[in-house]
Amino acid sequence: MQTPLKIAVVGSGLVGSLLAIYLKRAGHTVHVYDRSPDIRTIEFSGRSINLAVSHRGWRTLDEVGLGEEIRKMAVPMEKRAIHSVNNELSYQYYGKEGECIYSISRGELNRKMVSLAEAEGVEFFFNTRIWDVDLATATLFTGETERGAWDELHYDKVFGSDGAFSRIRHRMQRQNRFNYSQEFLPLGYKELNIPANADGTHKLDKNSLHIWPRKDFMLIALPNNDGSFTCTLFMPFEGENSFDSLKDKETLEAFFAKYFPSTKDEIPKLVEDFFKNPTSTLVTMKCFPWTYSDKVALIGDACHALVPFYGHGMNAGFEDITVLSQMIEQYGNDWHAVFHEYETSRKPNADAIAELSYRNFMEMSSSTADANFLLRKKIEKHFSDKYPELWQPLYSMVTFSYRPYSEALALGDRQKAIMDEVMKTEGIEQKWDSAEVEDKIKALLKEIK
Repeated sequence: MQTPLKIAVVGSGLVGSLLAIYLKRAGHTVHVYDRSPDIRTIEFSGRSINLAVSHRGWRTLDEVGLGEEIRKMAVPMEKRAIHSVNNELSYQYYGKEGECIYSISRGELNRKMVSLAEAEGVEFFFNTRIWDVDLATATLFTGETERGAWDELHYDKVFGSDGAFSRIRHRMQRQNRFNYSQEFLPLGYKELNIPANADGTHKLDKNSLHIWPRKDFMLIALPNNDGSFTCTLFMPFEGENSFDSLKDKETLEAFFAKYFPSTKDEIPKLVEDFFKNPTSTLVTMKCFPWTYSDKVALIGDACHALVPFYGHGMNAGFEDITVLSQMIEQYGNDWHAVFHEYETSRKPNADAIAELSYRNFMEMSSSTADANFLLRKKIEKHFSDKYPELWQPLYSMVTFSYRPYSEALALGDRQKAIMDEVMKTEGIEQKWDSAEVEDKIKALLKEIK
């Protein structure tokens, strides 16, 4: 058990709220600050991409006994449902039988996490702007305006969980030898909605993540417990098929009729939602170090913001908490060691999931509708089902295991090189499940390291 400390968490999002629960249960006094109003008192902003909770996220929730409570809010998704332009529908299962990812509303989960943290004794201070932090003393500075009078808030430790544009990280960036980069994708996203049927049932298959892949842009839909789907349109900001090109009702309706004809009756408030909801950006952010001495640490998006195409932003942030908790258990009151081991063990894995997330856009928007890609996946699944000790698909390594992201990325690159060779086999379309192909994969596993 650690010596009880007074700890501040800046940011009341999913990672901040769950971290606060962990720290409170470890015996600390925990205060959470957020510049926004209490999310439980406001309507969510209409800029959400539904969460896809997988093994890593569930492990962190289960460790503090919250998994069962949160699973009641989630809808299992066992497969992708691919909608072609000509309205054909096909399914691609994510893993083995029983392996699912779980759709959950970001706003609904965030509200729940804040309430659960309060029930543990965590104190929240909403509508409170943190303008700066003294890194050496873990002192926060708050006030009504950035240039007005500030009050000092003194703590033993400060955790910055205040997102991709973190104020705590902004202060850390002013140090010597602090590395920082951010890269915006040329595409953004907008939230839309498919409501439930009149009887509360889902209009589409409820146990699928629905994708309308159109190469440079795509629409996805994730199920909610109330029968609705949260939809997200990803597309470039500028260009022929872009947010910039959809300026009025007529153009928008013609665009959806051409590229997403199967949604005509599913999205009744298309025009209203499209022009009401904001167009949001997609950014990858990397930095290092994540800590300052034994006083201040970054966690979640504040130190490794991801684009959402692997569905691992929250899962990776929750895994940060798992690793931090392991370090606390191992090193106790030696916070220098806790912070050092936390950041050095997590940084390579954060970089790896950032790379995997970036790559997965191409898979979701283009490859899922490509015949060669589908054949590759079919060969991989056939081989891994038969020889699980020799092959685990990359998606399964990332989503249905606790293997470090960096290992999954390296193994995935090796397997890609092997499959590139396998796909050159003459007549692969006919002999994909033959002994010849199996033997070739086994031989390549020995050759390609």
